[in-house]
Amino acid sequence: MQNTAKQLEPSALEAIAEGLNQCLAETVVETMKAQNYHWNVTGMGFGPLHALFQQMYEDHFEAQDEIAERIKAIDGHAVGKLSDHLARSEVTECDGTVDAKTMIANLQADQETLAGTLYALGEVAASHGDKLTEDLANTRGLVHEKFAWILRAHLKG
Repeated sequence: MQNTAKQLEPSALEAIAEGLNQCLAETVVETMKAQNYHWNVTGMGFGPLHALFQQMYEDHFEAQDEIAERIKAIDGHAVGKLSDHLARSEVTECDGTVDAKTMIANLQADQETLAGTLYALGEVAASHGDKLTEDLANTRGLVHEKFAWILRAHLKG
């Protein structure tokens, strides 16, 4: 059975909004981490890494809005405090004082974390017949898996 937001039970809406807020928190933290690395990367790989990290944070910034708007579409509350995002997120901050290889490894692990969180959200949404949230989760999950692959490829050199 497929449900629109208005057809979902309150418990389903709560579970889906919780999953979306988890994705939002991790996306917010990862956006800042990628931008921080963009600013601070150095070394022989500066050019391509600077560009890749920018591509990532720009993608993630747009995704924040998509995720938050889906939360609002199902009548949830989109968490907006940075401290709440940091407390909730499985993705952690970094001050940007690490070498390029560590930056790549950190972002690669984070992308896999995000893909996993989105996969879990898709499962919750599917169990409640919320195809629209499931689609958002799958689409975003594919983006994060692709970034993880690109980052892994940089580490194989």
